[in-house]
This record gives sequence, C-alpha cells and structure tokens, in this order.
Amino acid sequence: MLNTERLRQQNHSLPSGGNESIGHVVSVRGSQATVGLSAAPSAPSAVRATVGKFLGIRTGESLLVGVITNVAIEPPAMAAEHGYHSTADVDLVGEIKQPAGTAQFQRGVTDYPAIGDPVLPIGTRELRSVYNVASSSAVEIGHLQQDSTIAAYVDIDDMLGKHFAVLGTTGVGKSSAVVLMLHEIIRARPNLRILILDAHNEYGRPFGDKAFVLNPGNLKLPFWLFNFEEMVDVLFGARPGSEEEVDILSEVIPRAKAAYGYYRSAADRPLKRVDHRTLAYAVDTPVPYRIADLIGLLDERMGKLENRSSRMTYHRLITRIEGVCNDPRYAFMFENANVGGDTMAEVLGQIFRLPANGRPITVMQLAGFPSEVVDAVVSVVCRMTFDLGLWSEGAAPLLLVCEEAHRYASADRSIGFGPTRRSISRIAKEGRKHGVFLGLVSQRPAELDATIISQCNTLFAMRMINDRDQAILRSAVADAAANLLDFLPSLGTGEVFAFGQGVALPTRVKLKQLPPHLLPKSDAAGSARRESAAAIDAEFVAAILQRWRGVSSAQLSRDEGTRDQRDEDPGSSPSPTTLSPGDAARPPLLKRTLNDRLDIARAFQAPARAPRLRES
Repeated sequence: MLNTERLRQQNHSLPSGGNESIGHVVSVRGSQATVGLSAAPSAPSAVRATVGKFLGIRTGESLLVGVITNVAIEPPAMAAEHGYHSTADVDLVGEIKQPAGTAQFQRGVTDYPAIGDPVLPIGTRELRSVYNVASSSAVEIGHLQQDSTIAAYVDIDDMLGKHFAVLGTTGVGKSSAVVLMLHEIIRARPNLRILILDAHNEYGRPFGDKAFVLNPGNLKLPFWLFNFEEMVDVLFGARPGSEEEVDILSEVIPRAKAAYGYYRSAADRPLKRVDHRTLAYAVDTPVPYRIADLIGLLDERMGKLENRSSRMTYHRLITRIEGVCNDPRYAFMFENANVGGDTMAEVLGQIFRLPANGRPITVMQLAGFPSEVVDAVVSVVCRMTFDLGLWSEGAAPLLLVCEEAHRYASADRSIGFGPTRRSISRIAKEGRKHGVFLGLVSQRPAELDATIISQCNTLFAMRMINDRDQAILRSAVADAAANLLDFLPSLGTGEVFAFGQGVALPTRVKLKQLPPHLLPKSDAAGSARRESAAAIDAEFVAAILQRWRGVSSAQLSRDEGTRDQRDEDPGSSPSPTTLSPGDAARPPLLKRTLNDRLDIARAFQAPARAPRLRES
C-alpha cells in the first residue's frame, strides 16, 4: 500500500516548476517508470502532463529527469485506488544533483526511483540547469519547443568528432537546417574546411562569399585521378564492363603511366630514355598518363593480332575511350587528356580550399554532371577526402556533407556504386582519427547503409511518416528516449528531435529562422526563365538543347573551324604538348603519328629485345 502521509510530507521539500507534485511513481521498469497522475482540473496548462513534456522524480538528493512518452486515462487498479485519474509512461534520461547548492545535470541515472516517489513538473529553472551549456564549442541552433525562452545548443566538438546526420522527409526543412548548422559551425571553427556534395544545386547561394561553387564548367578533375574501378565505371557508362575489355585495360593503364614517366619532358623526349622496367606503377597509382599513350598502346597491340574477334575487342575498347573523351559533357575530366603535367596539387587546392583564401566552404554542384558519371565523381572526391586527412595527419580538418546520402551509400548492395559506398564507409569508421568528419543528409534513412548511419552519434530527426525509416532510426538511437521517435509524424516544418552526443538531452527543438537571402534554393532549373511565359520561345528551346548536350554554339564553331583547317593540311596535326585546353580532347588528337607509335613500341619491347634498346 502507498504511504500517502509520507508522500504528502515529501511534497513540501521538492524543488520544481510547480509548488506541489502532480503524482507519484506506481511502477519502475529499468529506465522507464509509470507515474499516477492526480486529478487536478484547476491546474494551469503549464503543469499538466502531456506527451513530450519533461517531469521530475524526487529520489534522495537527486531530481531524476524524464520525458513523457505515453499518457493513458485508465490507470491500474492500485493507482485508481489511491485517487489517480490517469497514468503516464516516463523515460528516464538523466538527473539533477545539488552537491554544493549549485544544480548540476548529468546523463544517466544513478539512483532509480522507488514506488511512491513524488513526481513534479520540470520548470524553467530546472530546464536551464539541464541546457545551460558553458562550453566554448557550443552553438545555438534554436529554442526548446517546450519553453521558447530556453535556447537549444549543440556541442560542435561532440557532433563533428563522431559524425552527424540530418534526416527527414522532403519539404520539412532539411536543407535549411543544414545551412543553419553549417553557418554556426564555420563561425565557431573558422579553420575547418567544409565540402558539400550538392545533389540539387541548392547550396550555392546561402553561403555567399564564404563558399566556392564547383560545377562541370570550372571543375578540373583529371581522369588519371580515377582509380581503376572508377575509370571502368566512366568508360562503360555505369554499366558492367566487358570482361575482356576490362582485363585489357588493367594491363595497359599501368604501361601508359610508365610511358608518361618514360618521356620525362616534351623537350628532351627523343634524347632522354629511361628503362621502363624501373617505372613500375600499379593500376591505381595516382600518377598522370595521357589518353594518346593509352590509345597508342592499344593500337600497337591490336596490330600484332591476327584473330579477327580479338582485334574487334581492341577496336571496341578504343572506340569506347575515344567516344567518352570526345564527349563535351566529360570535358572536366578529359579537357587536357593529352597534355602532360602533374596537376594533383592544384586539384586538391581547388576542391578542398587549400589555402582557403576566405572561402572555407566548397559546394560541388552535382546536378550538371552526366548521370552516368556522378557516382564515380563522388567516389573520387570521397576517396581523396579521406586520403588527404590520412597523409596530412589531420593538419587540415575537413567536414564532408553528403546530400541525398542514400543515393551513394545504399543499404541494398545490388544498387549503387560499390567504391562510393566504401569511400563513405571508410570516412564514417576511421575518418575522425585523421580529422575527417561526416555529415549525412537523407530523406530515406531506411535506404542508407546501416553500418554508415550507425557511426553517426548525433542525429537530427525531422518529420518522418514511413515506418521503416522510423525503425532504422530507433535502432540507431542509443538514448532511453528512443520512444520519442513515435512523435516524428507530428513534427512541424522547422522542428527537429535532436539525439546523441552533441546535445544535452534528446530534445524537441524549434530551429532558428533563416533570413530570406540564406534560404537554400535550387539552381538546377532556370527560375528566371519560368517567371515569364513570354520567354518560352525558340531561343529558349535552343538554350535548353545546348545545355542538354553539354556543348555551346561557340564550341561547335571553334571545333568546325579547327576540323576544316586540319582537313586542308592533314600533316599539320599539332603536337600534344602544344595543344590549347579547349582542343585537347578532340578526335584528331587521339591519332598519333607513326614516329610516336614506334617510340612507344620500343619502350615496351619484349624482355629479350631490351638489351638492344638499352644500347641505343
């Protein structure tokens, strides 16, 4: 039986948001407790128990803090016998202690409540002690939904150090939440570099002059930076490659890299020769090579074959390589395909802002890339992100924000691009040791790789209706308040439940409102054109086709003029070392002169003939 006299005496010594308790503990199950709520029709709404509100349970010298996850009007028989008109299920998440008169909050529960312990509403004073963050790494992202006078903070060090994810269905404000957080992060950590993989071209404007926007028009990502799997994915249009052609490529690419080392410079190429056997490169070694050398080696091999089917395999592979290189949509990879030079330092500086020069944020707009190559590009960038942190020993901390992460790190291993998933997974598992942090943004958590999302120890969950998405989140949330995920379908736009290491408690937060000029807006569509129906004319359609095909009329006229000039003088094909950047990937340049092919053939003669090559 409950000792009601003892409970009445305890009520007078309870520090709380209300003067009297609103109920007592009637059962305890691990980190959950059920409390009986007294009938109090005259109580103000501020102290009434509702779902999502915090309650305090007085036990000894501590005030346990719990969040209401369920309210029922039919109490158990024993609770009804003692005058309780309803019950509430409470998840215990922490406790407030007063060792020397100052309230200190800590997560977890030291002393569990007992039957009959009084329950009281948590007021502003207690909430301030819970959410009072004195750390210099804490940034404000909004206010508590329960009390708008109390700011909601996130600890940047904890959030970044163990990765984070922003999850929610479309239209609930995910992009605005990401922009808000990144602004606060860069304000608190100005030395941090941020790379955003922008799937819908919507992050270019919100960061103003703090961001450097990359797109197919200004990105220089040489093809030789792609590893073998990525290169095969590009050449075969994101489809499984022919086994014979893939085997040939695996043999020829290392030789093309050696050929580039064989000719140390264009000026003394005929004079200075190096034993090619000392220039051993793996197929994935990130060193430059030229497409012309690759084509020359394939052509030279094909010339030695007598079997027609084998010759056709080489011919298809050469045609495939030439087709990709000559496609203007791939100019960001092959624009300087036949011009020597190691530009890896410049590429790293451009993508990762080294040095930052006042722009620590890089927004890589992916909507303009050919759909067949997006996965390979993301794979290259993610792989280089980790390698940069690894080989720099974390000297340049970097945050990788992956928008629409389920596209690149799918839970279904039969879809997507394996190397991209592995690159992101490696960052999630090992990146923080090398100063590389990960932020995932997705509207479909159920489609995300479970291993990757489990490494995100701070989660910002916005409105979600799908049961599978909620189940994935529930398995990833370690807090006792995982039952709060049942409230996700009722969240408003701009509201978020924050869980994990970066926040003091699992909290429902109303995010700060961004000013209009900082709101993310997609640049993928021509909004200016859509504003006026009169602008939709023949010129409008022609502009669409030019963008669709990835080539402008100026490029077409320049190419036609160059082609006409070469047709008049077939022997005037310029040397690959003297090409202009705009002409580097054109078809005539893939055809080497007879002398060039003989030089390559000599460099890769059989071992038995090698002494004669050395004597010469």
